[in-house]
Amino acid sequence: MNTEHYRKLEKMYLNANINKYLYDTTTIKIDHRRAEISLVISEKYFHALDAIHGSIYFRLLDDSAFFAVNSIVEDAFVLTTSFNMNIVRPANKGIIKAVGEVRFESKNLFTAQSTLYNEEGKEIAFATGNFAKSKIELTEKIGYKL
Repeated sequence: MNTEHYRKLEKMYLNANINKYLYDTTTIKIDHRRAEISLVISEKYFHALDAIHGSIYFRLLDDSAFFAVNSIVEDAFVLTTSFNMNIVRPANKGIIKAVGEVRFESKNLFTAQSTLYNEEGKEIAFATGNFAKSKIELTEKIGYKL
C-alpha cells in the first residue's frame, strides 16, 4: 500500500475547482482499492422537491468508485468509461457518504462499485462503473502532489 499515493490523490481531488467552489464541504479518504467521500448536504444541491438532485448522487458515486480504482493505478489517471446508478431514496439533510471499492482489475480495465449512505447509515443509492487506464500521467501539473 502506498499511502503517499493516496494522500496525493486526496489533495488532487480536494483542490479541483469544482470541489473548491461548488462542493466546498467535501471530504475524502483513500486506501487500497477503496475510497470514501462525504458531503454535508446544503440547500444549494436541492431540486424543486427539497431533496438533493440526482447529479449529486452521481458525482459522489462516480468519484468514490473512480478513486478506489486510481488507488491501485499509481502511474496514470483513470477514466470512467461507463457508469450505472440506482437511486433508492431521497436525502435532504445531514452528511452523505459514498464508499467505492474495486471489484475487478485487469491490465488496463477495471470495475468498481459504490454505495451512497445517509447520516443514519441507510443506503440511498448504489452504482457500478467501468474504468480504463489513460495515457495521462499522474503529475504535479494536474494537482498530484503533497
